[in-house]
Amino acid sequence: MKKVLSNRWTKVVLFILCLVPLTWLGWRAYKQDLTANPIEYITHFTGDWTIRFLLITLAVTPLRKLFNQPQLARFRRMLGLFAFFYGCLHLMTWLGLDKFFDLSEMWKDVIKRRFITAGMTAFLLMLPLAITSTAGWVRRLGFIRWQRLHRLIYFSALAGVVHYYWLVKSDVRLPLMYGAIWAVLMCYRLGVWFRARPHAQTRRVTIPSTASLPD
Repeated sequence: MKKVLSNRWTKVVLFILCLVPLTWLGWRAYKQDLTANPIEYITHFTGDWTIRFLLITLAVTPLRKLFNQPQLARFRRMLGLFAFFYGCLHLMTWLGLDKFFDLSEMWKDVIKRRFITAGMTAFLLMLPLAITSTAGWVRRLGFIRWQRLHRLIYFSALAGVVHYYWLVKSDVRLPLMYGAIWAVLMCYRLGVWFRARPHAQTRRVTIPSTASLPD
């Protein structure tokens, strides 16, 4: 498994797989098979895949540690960027196909409709993560600060789930499933953090030098 994950072609295959949802959407558009409400279908489709990629990105670290596969970290950045990519498609569908770039109407929606507010929050939280995803930004910010900044993905995914939950009016099973997955991934991280605290406190204890010890 480690050999497969380390292979450079594995990343190429994953990149192609990440484009499969977009290819499927394009094929359905070509076949004029986007249901009776194409704008709504595209909006929901791209929104679903945005949340899915956010959750998949969040799952990389737990899977890496549970299965002792450090090579999985190679794919985290790509998966996060695909979450942002599908998020952009989701946003542009709303801006262009639904609102026709009417800024006043868009602003009214953001203010008055809470699911739009949550969705915009999710996207805006992803924006700095996409901008600072390069190795150059890691060097500029320093790894610790960069790592802290990228914890915004936790809140972006949560805002995306809330956005979806508030959007649907009756069948909330899918957003609840996404919310449950998010909760499990967060509980895992909290468990790791609580286990690490005693060790961190032990390392901070000052050991007296031999000069101060009694003879």
